[in-house]
Amino acid sequence: MENRGLIKVDLIFETIDSGKVLSKAFRMSNDEIIKEILDSGLRGRGGAGFPTGMKWKFTAAEKDQEKYIVCNADEGEPGTFKDREILDRVAYKVFGGMAIAGKAIGSKKGYVYLRGEYRFLLPQLYTELDKFHKLIKEIGYDFSIEFRMGSGAYICGEESALFESIEGFRGEPRNKPPYPTTCGVFNKPTSINNVETLVTAMMIIEKSAAEYVKLGTQDSRGSKVFSISGDTPTPGIFELELGMTVGEFVAEFGDGDTKAVQVGGASGFCVPRKKFDETIIGFEGVPTGGSMKLFNSSRSMYNVLHNYLDFFTEESCGQCTPCRVGCQQLLLGIEKVKKGEMKSVYLNELVKLADTMKVASKCGLGQSVGNAFKSIVENFREEIIY
Repeated sequence: MENRGLIKVDLIFETIDSGKVLSKAFRMSNDEIIKEILDSGLRGRGGAGFPTGMKWKFTAAEKDQEKYIVCNADEGEPGTFKDREILDRVAYKVFGGMAIAGKAIGSKKGYVYLRGEYRFLLPQLYTELDKFHKLIKEIGYDFSIEFRMGSGAYICGEESALFESIEGFRGEPRNKPPYPTTCGVFNKPTSINNVETLVTAMMIIEKSAAEYVKLGTQDSRGSKVFSISGDTPTPGIFELELGMTVGEFVAEFGDGDTKAVQVGGASGFCVPRKKFDETIIGFEGVPTGGSMKLFNSSRSMYNVLHNYLDFFTEESCGQCTPCRVGCQQLLLGIEKVKKGEMKSVYLNELVKLADTMKVASKCGLGQSVGNAFKSIVENFREEIIY
């Protein structure tokens, strides 16, 4: 397994000539754009990691004349704040990425679904959007973007719940199939991509897939923007090459006493100190939507887990029983073990429940609860029992 080490890069936030890049993209055919994204190995930067080129290819193959590009800017994952910075500093790259995606799939309309707490960004974003629409008109391409606001619901980060919200309904996940590429927002073929994914796609068109694949590893191409918080002397947002180990990450951002790193926010994996050097940050190890939380020895991992479960219990939409009841029972379960009302062996039953939730829950919320739960219970069991 190739290890590239910790390398800081600056692709996402660098200044580019947006008109030049878009003109280049619009001279390409949709197949040429899709091939370039496929050759780059770009995978979704929201955490799930689905190949972006394949998503665009599937949507482009649909015969419906009405298609949509949706930018998921809901960013509700605890510990993640990098999309806010991208929108604040290089919103024109987000819009440009949406236009390129639109060209690739045959769409003339895009929506940015913006997290409700980011409403303060709207005046600046509308200014940037006006500039973008003028630029697109000058280039001679027909593509427009509108904003839709979220209202603070974590579940609306899930793509189909997001579609429901855009359409004016309660944000609840839909049954799958059909998938968004065939039946997305307004029941039309839709490509939904994360903020960072769209910016990265624009950078790939500018620099070429051949240049982009020089970064990262075979399974995790390119770079990634990380939101770094917790017990670190250098919190903030950093763009790093994928493929580093958690150990290398901790050596750069830890405080000398890091005992655990939560990779991917509340729905991600907790990596203990003993596994730092063997765990790759990437799709061949632990993938992440961007959140990297460091915890030192002063932190109670029971409290960390309790906080996550309390969050999931509150944010579950309640539509499916495995998630609605499962989150509640996991939370009650660790409380009973901590109080001595249940023996420590009961944690094994709770792990089985988490496994059941992974396969039985309707959407990613319930399916991902077990990530943090199992990794904390398995690696910090003594902190939950005593």
